[in-house]
Amino acid sequence: MNEIREVDAREVDVMVVGAGQAGLSAAHHLRRTGFEPDRDFVVLDHSPAPGGAWQFRWPSLTYGKVHGMHALPGMELTDADPDRPSSEVIGAYFDRYEHAFDLRVRRPVDVHAVREGASGRLLVETSDGDWSTRALINATGTWDRPFWPRYPGQETFRGRQLHTAGYRGPEEFAELRVVVVGGGASGTQHLLELAPYAAATTWVTRRPPVYREGPFNEELGRAAVALVEERVRQGLPPRSVVSVTGLPLTDAVRRGLADGVLDRLPLFDRITPDGVEWDDGRRVDADVILWATGFRAALDHLAPLRLREPGGGIRVEGTRAVVDPRVHLVGYGPSASTVGANRAGRAAVRDIRRLLAGEPVVPAA
Repeated sequence: MNEIREVDAREVDVMVVGAGQAGLSAAHHLRRTGFEPDRDFVVLDHSPAPGGAWQFRWPSLTYGKVHGMHALPGMELTDADPDRPSSEVIGAYFDRYEHAFDLRVRRPVDVHAVREGASGRLLVETSDGDWSTRALINATGTWDRPFWPRYPGQETFRGRQLHTAGYRGPEEFAELRVVVVGGGASGTQHLLELAPYAAATTWVTRRPPVYREGPFNEELGRAAVALVEERVRQGLPPRSVVSVTGLPLTDAVRRGLADGVLDRLPLFDRITPDGVEWDDGRRVDADVILWATGFRAALDHLAPLRLREPGGGIRVEGTRAVVDPRVHLVGYGPSASTVGANRAGRAAVRDIRRLLAGEPVVPAA
């Protein structure tokens, strides 16, 4: 079956899957090192428009609330209106970037599977036909895999449950009692937005939140990335870089702490039809449970290549999958931040140039 499909597959040297920060960075470095779009490489993106996952963020998340957006290589993001939705600001910026560097992103295209092809190539099966490639840069991010924890009684809850991925702003929660689950940046942003609208908010987290004062300097950034990188080297599912940096203690967060909006409770033990309960007898009635519980890497299309380790993750050296050096993961694990995605795109292209030239693949430093 694969042999029949591969006869009709279009051939390129490099396939980039995903056109968020990591994918565009990789495409930029391919372009500037001599690879021609459509002839030598293609970029596929399943989103309807430029902007990566940013285009799906809720309108009230303005650009001024974003915790750092590192510019793409070769083009700064200047004069952005801090009061404009980040989805619009970054979507327009990515659109300008794609045109400025003639990256020719093909969208919307869904990648269904990546399989072993003929003659040492990879077969990429998509909604727009099949491709045969010598190397793959996977930049699919996490937005398509929201993580929903499971708790006893969850199916009995009579109110509404939604994930951050489906959150569109605080107005729809007016006069409702909302339980927000999750100790990351999204959870605190939701709580601060909901407080003026909701009848009551309750914040529950697995661990007590850790707040970070002062600027997030390069030394702290390197230390955070190193912690995530070690898990990836061991073949464990990566934690996000943000999860090890702590929550920035902004003026808005300080006000939330002072007002009691960010008073935190430990995770409940069960969900009831009317809310949540703890084993110590405490209970909170709720109309809504908002799961700000993060995302997992969207890698199901790579399953046929059997890249996962027993620990559940994909072991990576630099950006290269240890099991298959033709496959590079950018925006994964230690490169999940915007600055990390830029560096990963450059590193992946450097490695792939060696691979295509027949040079030995050396272990990452």
